[in-house]
Amino acid sequence: MGFAVCSGAMIMCSFGLGPGTLSVLPTNMVLTTTPLANIMDNKPGANIPPFPMCAAPTMMKPTPAGPVPVPCVPAISAPWTPGSPTVMIKNYPALNNSCMCTCTAGMGVITITNPGQTSIMVP
Repeated sequence: MGFAVCSGAMIMCSFGLGPGTLSVLPTNMVLTTTPLANIMDNKPGANIPPFPMCAAPTMMKPTPAGPVPVPCVPAISAPWTPGSPTVMIKNYPALNNSCMCTCTAGMGVITITNPGQTSIMVP
């Protein structure tokens, strides 16, 4: 069992140089103090903000002094996985703190470091 993820959860990319905050729109219609997330809350900009910088080897900018990180531009092409097998939010599996998604720009893995609440558990 994991914790249900809500708006304000802290997320981190394996190539990001700092954390981000997940945004969940109230259209999911299930709230703690903020909206709960489902696996489709994976939209860059709307749900997943740019991380401070991207240090993915394929994204680094070459300079005479060596490669340097570039500004992050998340590119998410698939939902969070695996999602809750039994709890649905707006017809999609609920997001729990063990879910992850992949950024196709630098092939980083985005994980949830803090679910934003610790009172609701989902499988």
